[in-house]
Amino acid sequence: MTDPNAIQPSELDQLPDRDPEETAEWQASLDAVTKAAGPHRAAYLMRRTLERAEGAGIALPKLLETDYVNSIPTSAEPSVPGDEAMEQRITAWNRWNAAAMVTRGSKYGVGGHIATFASAAWLYETGFNHFFKGKEADGSGDQLYIQGHASPGIYARAFLDGRLNEEQLDNFRREAGGNGLPSYPHPRRLPWLWEFPTVSMGLGPLSAIYQARFNRYLANRGIKDTSGSHVWAFLGDGEMDEPESTAALALAAREELDNLTFVINCNLQRLDGPVRANFKIVQELEAQFRGAGWNVVKTLWGTAWDELFRLDTTGALVRRLRQVPDAQIQTYQTRDAAYIRQDFFGGDPALVEMAKLLSDDKILECFHLSRGGHEARKVYAAYKAAVEHKGAPTVILAQTVKGHTLGEGFASKNANHQMKKLSVDEFKNMRDLLELPIKDSDFVDGVVPYGHPGADSPEVRYLQERRAALGGPAPARRVHPVAPLPAPADKAFASFDKGSGSQNVATTMAFVRLVKDLVRDKETGKRWVPIVPDEARTFGMESLFPSLGIYSPKGQTYEPVDRDQLMYYKEAKNGQILNEGITEAGSMADFIAASTSYATHGETMIPFYIFYSMFGWQRTADQMWQLGDQLGRGFLVGATAGRTTLTGEGLQHADGHSPVIAATNPAALSYDPAFAYEVATIVKDGLRRMYGEAAPGEDQDVFYYLTVYNEPLPQPAKPAAAGIDEGIVKGLYRFNTAESAGITPPANAPRIQLLGSGTAIHWALKAQQLLADEWGVAADVWSATSWSELRRDALEADEALLRGEERVPFVRQALQGAEGPVLAVSDYMRQVPDQIAQWVEQDWSSLGADGFGLSDTREAARRHFGVDAESIVVAALAQLAGRGEVKAASVKEAREKYGL
Repeated sequence: MTDPNAIQPSELDQLPDRDPEETAEWQASLDAVTKAAGPHRAAYLMRRTLERAEGAGIALPKLLETDYVNSIPTSAEPSVPGDEAMEQRITAWNRWNAAAMVTRGSKYGVGGHIATFASAAWLYETGFNHFFKGKEADGSGDQLYIQGHASPGIYARAFLDGRLNEEQLDNFRREAGGNGLPSYPHPRRLPWLWEFPTVSMGLGPLSAIYQARFNRYLANRGIKDTSGSHVWAFLGDGEMDEPESTAALALAAREELDNLTFVINCNLQRLDGPVRANFKIVQELEAQFRGAGWNVVKTLWGTAWDELFRLDTTGALVRRLRQVPDAQIQTYQTRDAAYIRQDFFGGDPALVEMAKLLSDDKILECFHLSRGGHEARKVYAAYKAAVEHKGAPTVILAQTVKGHTLGEGFASKNANHQMKKLSVDEFKNMRDLLELPIKDSDFVDGVVPYGHPGADSPEVRYLQERRAALGGPAPARRVHPVAPLPAPADKAFASFDKGSGSQNVATTMAFVRLVKDLVRDKETGKRWVPIVPDEARTFGMESLFPSLGIYSPKGQTYEPVDRDQLMYYKEAKNGQILNEGITEAGSMADFIAASTSYATHGETMIPFYIFYSMFGWQRTADQMWQLGDQLGRGFLVGATAGRTTLTGEGLQHADGHSPVIAATNPAALSYDPAFAYEVATIVKDGLRRMYGEAAPGEDQDVFYYLTVYNEPLPQPAKPAAAGIDEGIVKGLYRFNTAESAGITPPANAPRIQLLGSGTAIHWALKAQQLLADEWGVAADVWSATSWSELRRDALEADEALLRGEERVPFVRQALQGAEGPVLAVSDYMRQVPDQIAQWVEQDWSSLGADGFGLSDTREAARRHFGVDAESIVVAALAQLAGRGEVKAASVKEAREKYGL
């Protein structure tokens, strides 16, 4: 009996059917095909019909998966220009030297990876020979994100090209001597070769997307024509499990980044075993990328499979390829023909008949060797299709065999990622397979030789000619000589020196106001790149919307809802602000692209990225490290900083530790300014150091991290004492003494030095008054703008001492002669100020906000953590009592008086 309440099929379709009879005919046709030719034939016809509709531009849901075959059939493959035999020999030399380099280094126990490049060699060589543009044409060329574990192959090619020598190859992973090679792509360690550090998996694909996007940003803003630049990201199929790898796929498709190509080396293996043992990673990735709007090119099978596909008149072979899980494909790679006949062909009568027509050699050729990613012709066809595709980014899914050409001991073995060397016999077998002119006598004392056909050989001349035609060597990093940026007018910075009078101003607002002035500078204003993850209004930046515009490659195709307001939401094709939505990872990728534009494009840009401080280093510290590796320059701004200033938000937003994490990064200059004039002074010096005339010995390849607060407070005028700017930049200066603060302490009053950073200095100033008024103690207050810079300077002094050079740390110089003990306080964990404790000659103590945060008022939170003014007073009295300078009873009395 039919349920009268059940939804009928016709009710599920919200679209009216203008011709039900025609619809019924189509459905009947499908039913007839299914009945007469089977469901596989019906599915085939439906897929082809959907593909035709998609090609015709008919708006239909995309077909997310296609058959497990090459996207480009053999008959449609273009011929490869150049000398394929020559390229084969060049690739053979590179395969050999990559394996030799890692094997020779294994005696030192430094590790290395052989199998990754062995599987991906043709993916790189085809690009280097025909596609990857160098930097000697327009200064940008293509941007290459090389898979980290493939670095030996890139070094091998540079050796063949004459850019590296044998000594350097022998120092692979041994850099201490000064002539070595870093394990992975690393611009800081080998800055003339590597542009992008990629081995922290997942960051390469994310960065590549935002680099391609930033290229368009530069072009749309009229900074530089980047239309000739293409971004290539070489990735592993296992790497795609990292959430960062696919985090921005929709952005790339939405903004139609057809200047971007992902090449995913689908060797079906990750570090410990199959990527998708019971499934098919290629099909999964195809659906994921197609669903996000990418163009997908599958390059799976080599030409040896052409005969099998011609014999597949029923579609049985294609169906079987879709069924077999990846781990079984890996197993076929290691088994004999009899096993493959039985397991792969034996379950379907049509395949049994097909197998009868195939020799054992043919079966082994197909299942052991023939993969699309191992053939220059297949790879060339995929790359050509990628660069010619318009309107969307392209991903190439290239199937390979991990450990290809390295012998049976390597190919497709689960452990091959960790295998660091080949035996002499394995090398000899590899030599014979690659047909290299290396003699047995070249193996002296069992050491595998490097191979080189000679600097003037046809192979080297061909390689260099191809690179010259494409614009010079690749990969390569170039920092083109550019004039230092002119310093903005002092007026923008000096306006903060007078303070805010009676007006309460948060340092977050002070920073935003400073930026507003700087972006109006005629010389450098256009080079600022404001980056914010959908919190511009939180930080008071909405006033920049109409003046600078929010970048969108589409411009503004709608009428904004707040069009009648002064600070309306304005998007523009030449917009300056990168408002990324809720993605700190994407914002950091933006920052990295902008901060390294001076090298990538020869165009100096000044990025600042402002964010909730809690969601900066804690969430994206790996990218901050990547930023330092890539020699990026710019300003990271941790707003709404501190553990107690963001009231009501609770522990999830309470940052008590970002300066701790920042201090671990050698490239980060971390500051915790208390006052608006300090912010201005630090930014001014940062612009000079990173973009202007750096002082002798100063590293320009640094970035700044400033913590700013959302607590509106009166901003004092800048003290007139000498050396204030130096103290601000170096990390410490005396803000006032008890006397200069208008306090008249009693004669012989005990004295203490209060060191505060950020918002904590206001508690210290209140404590200064309480100590004088209620306890007869004189306190001097110091502003510690950077605990970590003080520590860095002190560490350098210690290193100098080991070299026999006498150098006094700046913190010791600054505090020299200061009376009494030191009490340091910040709105962070105690270990932030404790960084400098060992270099302070006075007795040391500290207060900080350790533990989780909580939701309450600022006053209650500070009392909870014991960092408010009253807590500082009690701690100061306890220090002085320990020295016998105040009565011990005073400590208990103060504790009771203040309710502690």
